[in-house]
Amino acid sequence: MENSNIPFRYDYVGSFLRPEVLKKARADFELGKITKQQLTETEDACIRDLVAKQKKAGYHVITDGEFRRSAWHLDFMWGLDGIGHKKTVSGNTTFDGEAAMIDDTFLTGKISVCRHPFVEHFKFIKALEDETTTAKQTIPSPGQVYAFFSGAELKAKTLEIYDTLEEFANDIVSVYKKIIKDLYDAGCRSLQLDDCVWGGLVNKKMALSLTGEKEEDLPRLMDLLVDLNNRVIDGKPDDLTIASHICRGNYHSTYFSSGPYDTVAQPLFGREHIDAYYLEYDDERSGGFEPLKYVSGDKKVVLGLITTKHPQLENKDRIIARIHEAAKYVPLDRLCLSPQCGFASCEIGNKLTEEEQWAKLALVKEIAEEVWPQPLS
Repeated sequence: MENSNIPFRYDYVGSFLRPEVLKKARADFELGKITKQQLTETEDACIRDLVAKQKKAGYHVITDGEFRRSAWHLDFMWGLDGIGHKKTVSGNTTFDGEAAMIDDTFLTGKISVCRHPFVEHFKFIKALEDETTTAKQTIPSPGQVYAFFSGAELKAKTLEIYDTLEEFANDIVSVYKKIIKDLYDAGCRSLQLDDCVWGGLVNKKMALSLTGEKEEDLPRLMDLLVDLNNRVIDGKPDDLTIASHICRGNYHSTYFSSGPYDTVAQPLFGREHIDAYYLEYDDERSGGFEPLKYVSGDKKVVLGLITTKHPQLENKDRIIARIHEAAKYVPLDRLCLSPQCGFASCEIGNKLTEEEQWAKLALVKEIAEEVWPQPLS
């Protein structure tokens, strides 16, 4: 399928609720009851079943649902040399009052990569493509990794290993260029960079707390993050579409941050060399559409107007009205529709059933086909 169609009129971010058989297999593996090979066989079977359901639902994008991961970003980091992790005792991040029980992650040395495991994961999903579908790979953005280890909590540890944060940033660029080349050589033509850093930066109080920066230094940090992502994106093959997904946290139907895009719109929408944005817009925490006026060039915007945080279906007419409201700032022919985030950014998943998950995606498709009768070209 032509990459000019990516992202598709009706699309999704990437992660899906884990089926019970997969949850049990992962738990059994942790307890030593099954082997790694047995776990992989279960993952393979669950991913094949998921892709069949994605195709049956009429979607043109396929993903592995992030079924081989415990969290949307950490497993990617654990695939790099120089990064370690251990089980958290009390939760290391709070989402609207709920502690997230995801592993503590830290640098053990300078980062590098030989062959990232996600490349093999992508090959599996690539083999399930057909003439009507395109396999999408999702990974955290370079800026996400930089912010994770250079923020207020981990900066001192990072500077025990690196002389400067600039040196650390250079290694991030090298690692990402290697992984993206390997993914491209494996046939990847649709890459999504999940970049929740910006979801924190929209909230000034949270931005200051997480980064340890002074308020007057936040614009400099934003420029640094855009530059870091651009250094990785620049020089990509013309037939590789790279999109960015921005949200404010998605853990067990809770959120991490709130705030409109206003304060980040100019550097993020105006200066990042991305092909498209998947933007969280499912409730009032995201603010209005006016910041979209800064979206530069011919970038596409995938409006995340359908929530994955609860099972209630949105009012179709209201969503259509919101799409046309957004079209005041980005032409309708450069807009698409999706849920605001994945259904299970972490293994625990959001508070809805698999049946309710597919009902959400059916609604996305139904609305998109009404708003855009003709496919993207």
